[in-house]
Amino acid sequence: MRTVRILVAGVGDVFHGDDGFGTEVVRRLREQGGLPDGVQLAEPGSRGVHLAYQLLPGYDVLILVDAIRQGGPPGSLYTLEHDLDTRPQTTPDLDGNGRDPAAVLDLLAGLAGSMGVARPVGRVLVIGCEPEELVDRIGLSPPVAAAVPHAARAVLELAADLARPAG
Repeated sequence: MRTVRILVAGVGDVFHGDDGFGTEVVRRLREQGGLPDGVQLAEPGSRGVHLAYQLLPGYDVLILVDAIRQGGPPGSLYTLEHDLDTRPQTTPDLDGNGRDPAAVLDLLAGLAGSMGVARPVGRVLVIGCEPEELVDRIGLSPPVAAAVPHAARAVLELAADLARPAG
């Protein structure tokens, strides 16, 4: 039976307040361990191009962990699925710092196509946290910091569920 390949990527800028949420969750997961077989962790931070290249070998699932605005109270957690069949209306940022998930996935599709790879990622899920402050500073606001252990648990549960063979 084939092991499901899952990449958990914490994205965001640790020098921009709550934008460092994804990186902090991945650090927590790395420290506590207990990941299912086939799950890898990555901290591309704000380097979207690096994430796109890291995905090229192929993964069944990408779990992005990021600060995302959805209109809830700061610290609220969301689980969303990205529609891989919808093309973004933007041009990917090729300076190495772009990390908008849609732009990264569009860049990945272009890179994969140029290398003859059909679809390097089967599904993309996002574990997001409502930020309180996206300002120039290091460190998370109290409500976002309090959400980190809950998000790490959500990622572990999601990865364990996705890694289970169907049947």
